[in-house]
Amino acid sequence: MHFVLGILSIILIDLLLAGDNALVIAMAVRALPKPQRRKATLWGAGFAVALRVGLTFVASMLLKQAYVQLVGGALILWIAVKVLRDASDPPDAAPSAHRLAQAIRYIVVADVTMSLDNILAIAGASKGSFGLILFGLAVSIPFVVVSSNLLADLMDRFPWTVFLGAAVLGQVAGRMMLTDPFILRTLNPGDELRYAVQAALAAALFIAGWLMGRKK
Repeated sequence: MHFVLGILSIILIDLLLAGDNALVIAMAVRALPKPQRRKATLWGAGFAVALRVGLTFVASMLLKQAYVQLVGGALILWIAVKVLRDASDPPDAAPSAHRLAQAIRYIVVADVTMSLDNILAIAGASKGSFGLILFGLAVSIPFVVVSSNLLADLMDRFPWTVFLGAAVLGQVAGRMMLTDPFILRTLNPGDELRYAVQAALAAALFIAGWLMGRKK
């Protein structure tokens, strides 16, 4: 019964916390031709989950280290800008193989960076059971693959949703950076400052994406 409850807990955690990951994957693969989207998603999500298995065992220590979330937030901002630039290019602007490898890199880096809360939650729910960790993380792959491909199709139909997705990534990056132990210790930002920074980053990425798309 405890094992079954652990499995159900981990599946629920994956479903609740995988939305951001599906969004960044959708943005990364949107620049690819449709036949390659599923391939990039599967490879990227597979590599990311493999890395998450190892990171889960050091999650509590990882989150307490200064600069980890600060650097992670900066990486998310960088990936958001790169994805916006790629999304504004026509599909044949770069070789297909190059786009595929690039999309996989974006997926792996962003997924692992944005999964700290997911990793910590699964580490607690699994109570150290490697089998539960492996099962729970593997179960998340179909959900992320399906939802990210649906989001990518939605972005094809409504291009402005790419800018909205970039804004969400800006908010996520701001939240990560402002909850880094170094920032909390040195600046001790209040709720108003955290919300203001997140809103500013979200607005900046939305406007940047809109300007890139308009220029193209």
